[in-house]
Amino acid sequence: MANTHTPLARVLHWSFIGLYLYGLSKQLDDLEDLEEPGLLGFEVAFATAFLVILLLRYLYMRRFETLLGAHRPPAPTHKWFARLVHVSMYLVLALLPLSGLAIAGLYSLGIKGGLAQDLAVGVHEIAAGLSYLLIGLHVTAAVLSRLKGEGVWSSMVPVWREE
Repeated sequence: MANTHTPLARVLHWSFIGLYLYGLSKQLDDLEDLEEPGLLGFEVAFATAFLVILLLRYLYMRRFETLLGAHRPPAPTHKWFARLVHVSMYLVLALLPLSGLAIAGLYSLGIKGGLAQDLAVGVHEIAAGLSYLLIGLHVTAAVLSRLKGEGVWSSMVPVWREE
């Protein structure tokens, strides 16, 4: 296998960041906003597209070795931890649209409050918080790896490349 990610892998990685940021920028302030049928339909379509793109990204990216591009074989615990963070990010990022679809589905059935809606909203909020944490951890690890000159950074990032 090559010692760098393919151009498609890099495009998937960086374009997904844009999709995630777009989702953050358009988040709802209040569930009552879902009264607007057009907005409800858009939210369902966006969540579905996000989930499909995430699944396609996972299916494509899982064929690559964790810490691809490293100059030396990484320690088994380092590799295990990197894999754990990546898989956790996929799970948490999948929970965001799944819980969003649950919220929308309940709302469209007239369930605007109560235990089921509170549970769906709670899962959504926890997934959002965990996504921030895991993405921050991922970025921190990538920067530290670049500072150490391990080679992993250059396999995915188009700037500040290693020699």
